[in-house]
Amino acid sequence: MVERFNGRIADILRTHHFHCGEELEATILRYVWPYNHQLPQKALGHVSPIQAMKQWQRSPPELFNRRVTNQPGHDSYKPQYAAPGHYVLET
Repeated sequence: MVERFNGRIADILRTHHFHCGEELEATILRYVWPYNHQLPQKALGHVSPIQAMKQWQRSPPELFNRRVTNQPGHDSYKPQYAAPGHYVLET
């Protein structure tokens, strides 16, 4: 996605002469807005980046979609070694 946008900006920079930084900034902003708000992107399911971001924000986090299960019993993890200055307690 970004590669296509960068290519368009590179073409503009090669073909136009800008008299000041403000003119360059205004030109880049004229290309950024349509890219983010109007141009659908195949990688985003044929929606614009802003639409994809809004859909993502409306979707619930994956963390809360899974059911939490509590497994009975003690932890079975026993470290193989301890870092210097730390002790491994035997259980």
